[in-house]
Amino acid sequence: MQRSALLALLLLFVSCAGAKAEDANVVPPQATFVTSTGYWEESGAPLSSLDPNAAAEKQGDARRGYYKLIALRQTDGTAQVHLQQIEATSAGPVVISSAELEEFSALKAYVTDIRPETSTGVTAQPGMFATVYLKTDPTAREPEAWTVLIDDLGDIKVERASN
Repeated sequence: MQRSALLALLLLFVSCAGAKAEDANVVPPQATFVTSTGYWEESGAPLSSLDPNAAAEKQGDARRGYYKLIALRQTDGTAQVHLQQIEATSAGPVVISSAELEEFSALKAYVTDIRPETSTGVTAQPGMFATVYLKTDPTAREPEAWTVLIDDLGDIKVERASN
């Protein structure tokens, strides 16, 4: 009796350890910061539609989702920052686009944090606003703040924060 209980406990432990090892590979170890924030929305109506009611009828065809900023540590310690557009589908999130933000790569920066506009990550208007904290000199005492802004039209702007 005790052997079968011990065997069952051992099997449970091994199966849980295997599942945890698989979960550890979900996010690569190079990802130092990830934040999801803002939102985007596209109606399914064609742009040339003259009937204002046509857009309302095609509401089911609307696509929507959110944005994700990811800092990936490079072998030299600096980071690449990637921006992803994620679509929220009934089957789960789908990456629509992913691009490296060259402005950060050109700085050869050490990213120390990425923060969304709000602590909830939810915004009232379409678009995205996040702050990336970085150091171009790893011995610098304070990081610089840079903003990543996506307006309601989808235009992306990366610039040093002006406080």
